[in-house]
Amino acid sequence: MAFSLSHAILRLATGAYLLNSGISKLSLDEESARAVQGMAANAVPQVRQLPAATFGKALASSEIALGSALVLPIFPTKLVGLGLTGFGAGLLAVYAKTPGLTQADGIRPTPAGVAMAKDSWLAAIGLALLLDRKRKVVRGGRATKR
Repeated sequence: MAFSLSHAILRLATGAYLLNSGISKLSLDEESARAVQGMAANAVPQVRQLPAATFGKALASSEIALGSALVLPIFPTKLVGLGLTGFGAGLLAVYAKTPGLTQADGIRPTPAGVAMAKDSWLAAIGLALLLDRKRKVVRGGRATKR
């Protein structure tokens, strides 16, 4: 398996962030879990069917699992890129569909939406990991993949 320093940097930084976020959500109280669930329901209404505590634990577990997969090099970069892209896209959907987070144009954040708008970097890093292609390097007259 080829090692890419640029992928390792992206994976470690993002994975550590998600691990920390997930671990901090393990101790969500009922009210906080309900608030997070309410925001998520703006993008995916079906999450309202779960008890708030269950939703909070599921979200925490998902963040921990994705963060772990990112920091452990045993998982292929394209696979974790796909997971991160999906997770980031979900966060962006919550941002776009939650009233009060975007300005009238539906894109630029309000002051209340800045924290969620910053999650766009998760989707961007996921896409970068997913779409990066191995370059062909010519050595001694033969092309090899790197």
